[in-house]
Amino acid sequence: MNRRQFLSSSSVAALGLAGLPPVSGAAPVSLRAGSLPKVQLKLGCQSAPTNDAHLKFLARYGVKHICGYPQIADGRIYATVEELSRMKDLADKNGIEIVCVGPPVLESSYIDGEKHPAIMLAKSPERDRDIESIQKMIHNCAQVGLPSIKYNMSILGVLRTERTQGRGDASYSTWKLAEAHPKTPLTIAGHVDADQFWERITYFLERIIPVANENKVRMACHPHDPGVPPEGYQGVDRVLGTVAGLKRFVSIQESPYHGLNFCQGTVSEMLADPGKEIFDVIRYFGTRKKIFNVHFRNIRGHRNEFVEVYPDEGDVDMVKALHTYREVGYPYMLMPDHVPIAPNDPGGLQSFAFCYGYIQGLIQSMERTA
Repeated sequence: MNRRQFLSSSSVAALGLAGLPPVSGAAPVSLRAGSLPKVQLKLGCQSAPTNDAHLKFLARYGVKHICGYPQIADGRIYATVEELSRMKDLADKNGIEIVCVGPPVLESSYIDGEKHPAIMLAKSPERDRDIESIQKMIHNCAQVGLPSIKYNMSILGVLRTERTQGRGDASYSTWKLAEAHPKTPLTIAGHVDADQFWERITYFLERIIPVANENKVRMACHPHDPGVPPEGYQGVDRVLGTVAGLKRFVSIQESPYHGLNFCQGTVSEMLADPGKEIFDVIRYFGTRKKIFNVHFRNIRGHRNEFVEVYPDEGDVDMVKALHTYREVGYPYMLMPDHVPIAPNDPGGLQSFAFCYGYIQGLIQSMERTA
């Protein structure tokens, strides 16, 4: 499953906080009592497509900041300056600012169906050509004034089992490892152990982050959704499926432009007790300024067994989470993600609208009491 397609169509590891040394050159921010930062949180969205009809839908519900998806011609995996400018101009006309871009490569895709798998397969020379295209995308985004790009480093995509009945006629995306049965023992990637996966990640970052530094474009990577046991799933060790793995990831190619598309739901899915543990994870990455986007969603459950619910009914205290993002000075988007679906809600648009109102209400409440 592809996360962008998921949004469009529906639109046992420890916490590890002490498991790795602090990130070099990025000491945590010190916060004194009574010195909380100004509220800078923004309601956002990453749902596709970025066309006039969907932009008007977003504007209707007060969404003023989004991740956009440019229309790209000729089968390229990078957008030209002209293509990015057209997307930006269309959003501007609807009163919306594009603050992040999703390229048509390195999505949360299952590798067997991915059109451009070379980077994750470590297949040369194709991966070098694809990396060069992403370098062009970074440069072109900088030219147009688009400050961030989100991406995934996925082989297995978004793993889920049969959906769960929710409130009313809604159904919820679900993962139960004990009931999961892969279609094939292996993907086309074959066996990919932790060392191999880290080599592929490092190879990519060594060639991308210096370009991001030069162009001042933030590169935001999504965690693996969900994490799997250390022995792997379909032959793959999902190294970005634990907090310790995410710590290691942000320590590679240290840079203010290298960080996370921090999916609060996915990170909660990594934890034994997300209702207690998620806040310190937010603090760890937030004080190091490694959170570039937030998928502000809730779950019921824990690592290896969970359902993705409406934000007001899960195990994580979303008000406390919001205050934690404010505490660490996080200034970017809070976005719905993996919303529940229902038979009479095509594309999950009603669920998205509910989430927009919920998030905006929390932000306004915080602003009034700041």
